[in-house]
Amino acid sequence: MNIATIQELLQRFPLFKDLTDDEMQSIVDLAKHRMYRHGTHIFMQGDPLTNVYFIHKGKVKIYKTDFHGKEQIVNVLQPGDMFPHQGFFRQDDCPAHAEVLEDAILIYIPITSFENFLITHPESSIKLFRVLGDIIVDLQGRLEEKILHNTYEQIIMLLLRLAKSYGKETKNGQIKLTTQFTNRELANMIGSSRETVSRTLTQLKKQKLLSSDNNGAIILDTEALEDELF
Repeated sequence: MNIATIQELLQRFPLFKDLTDDEMQSIVDLAKHRMYRHGTHIFMQGDPLTNVYFIHKGKVKIYKTDFHGKEQIVNVLQPGDMFPHQGFFRQDDCPAHAEVLEDAILIYIPITSFENFLITHPESSIKLFRVLGDIIVDLQGRLEEKILHNTYEQIIMLLLRLAKSYGKETKNGQIKLTTQFTNRELANMIGSSRETVSRTLTQLKKQKLLSSDNNGAIILDTEALEDELF
């Protein structure tokens, strides 16, 4: 991947898209790229925080584990996302594991150099703060779901959230998830059990609120699911 290609790819990210060629040069000089295969880890929870990553292709799962090895999925990232968001402007370790779900091409920049770039480009710092603000709002929403709603409702809200991030509208107006998640992964996103998720999905299928295609992709009737909550 040559310098011009790296610059073109980076400028697709909101942080960089308004910068001039001269302003981008310092970032491009520092940027490297690498392909990661499905199932490999980019970093592990507790590793030194050294790079900030930008996803060009593929998907990356961010998750935490407790002392018993139980997994809690924090997010599933796709092309156009950057990570990790925690740890900017502070000495810290990687806050979670990052595992490749689909073969990925990542562009990465040393975190110290990236922080220096943000200090000298305040307009990009403001864009980053907006990204971090959206993440805080999302986490607050998930916490409220956990506190105020039962597991059945939490699973519906999770499906609706996934529909916004990974959904593609079908011909009949329903939403098909473009990324497949196992029942275990869905359960780990809300701190539930695989069995509970399996029973709930079966119940939702009987109510014709969701279905699946021949490849196992979930198809959602999002309007009906929203009505189910109110």
